[in-house]
Amino acid sequence: MRSNAPNCTSYIPEVNNLDVLELEEFVLPESVNVTGWKKSLVLLYSKFLVLQALIESYRNPVMWFKGFRYLYSLREKFFGNSEVKKICKVRDKYYSSLYAPAINDLKFKTFIKSELNRYKELKASSNRFNHVFLAITKKCPLQCEHCYEWDRLNKNEKFNEDKLNFTLKKLEKEGVSQIYLTGGEPLIKFNTILNLLKNADPKTELWINTSGYQLTNERARKLKSSGLTGVFISLDHYLEEEHNNFRKNSRSFYWVMQGTQNSLRNGLVVTLSLCVRKEFLKDKNLANYMDLARKLGVSFVQFIEPKAVGHYKNTDISLKKEQVEKLESFFETYNFDEAYTTFPLICYHEYYQRRSGCLNTNNRGLYIDPDGGINPCPFCHKVSGNILNDDFEESLKTLRQNGCQQF
Repeated sequence: MRSNAPNCTSYIPEVNNLDVLELEEFVLPESVNVTGWKKSLVLLYSKFLVLQALIESYRNPVMWFKGFRYLYSLREKFFGNSEVKKICKVRDKYYSSLYAPAINDLKFKTFIKSELNRYKELKASSNRFNHVFLAITKKCPLQCEHCYEWDRLNKNEKFNEDKLNFTLKKLEKEGVSQIYLTGGEPLIKFNTILNLLKNADPKTELWINTSGYQLTNERARKLKSSGLTGVFISLDHYLEEEHNNFRKNSRSFYWVMQGTQNSLRNGLVVTLSLCVRKEFLKDKNLANYMDLARKLGVSFVQFIEPKAVGHYKNTDISLKKEQVEKLESFFETYNFDEAYTTFPLICYHEYYQRRSGCLNTNNRGLYIDPDGGINPCPFCHKVSGNILNDDFEESLKTLRQNGCQQF
């Protein structure tokens, strides 16, 4: 393993187990799952917004029906006929999906129009991208086993604040629903994030993908008040020692616990992100992980299959067919079985993409690496130009032509 990760500059006390946090520090979060008739009302309201979007997008009533069928067919591709059993509520916002704005947010209708634009081009403006991952730094205090930016970690930065603001505005000009700030560890550039939030268009949601590093209560408060929607906090095992070993840092699990608590306290939407490795993929591990996620009070859990990129390059880490089937079955059970309505919603990218094709590759999103390179996604490093100095349209055209290697 490499030893080029920077030393942590702030002292953070060690915590040996979750019980200490529960008994002494942890507070009940302001997030909950909505089920039953309340869930039905929220879903009815979402259909009303979809109808509004259709009427505003197309003059011909026939297109309203066809557009609705198109949207419904998308859902069928993702989930089949599975009925929605729960919706996440964070303060006054309702979320049915991790990669979509809250149903009762003005951005939701814009998001729907962007999907309709893929069915039949709208005359009115709509967002070109649903989501863009933007790596704002190469710096990181960890040396994670699965790091997809391993070869660039802690090397000279290419992005400065001006270039990042230029990139933000360039993406917003095209229209983007959600931007996910990644790294490295993005919270190393905390003041830069605050500046990006200040300069961001209110129509664009900003999120952070983090290890929880130095995500203090004060920082979480500033991020929320500056307009941040939520955080993805990486947790690779429910056991402290296992997670710390994977991240090569004895404080990492504590950062996750504290970062989760502080984010929830301040009304941020919290997602725990798990790289589901072969050795982890057991019923007991998955169930214990979800028990911890429920206990912490997060809204979402994200499953990501390991990819042979970065530190995993040239290694046999892909899940076997029977393992994929096990993980998909677990995903379906915890999302669509009445017995699991109190658990967080699970987002599982590969599940969707096996059924509908790649959701990135300039289809709905892309990845801007820490050098400004335009890539299909964080796990497909196939640069098709640079957002700082190349023709954006030509780069996106090349990206489309190259396609997705896996889906």
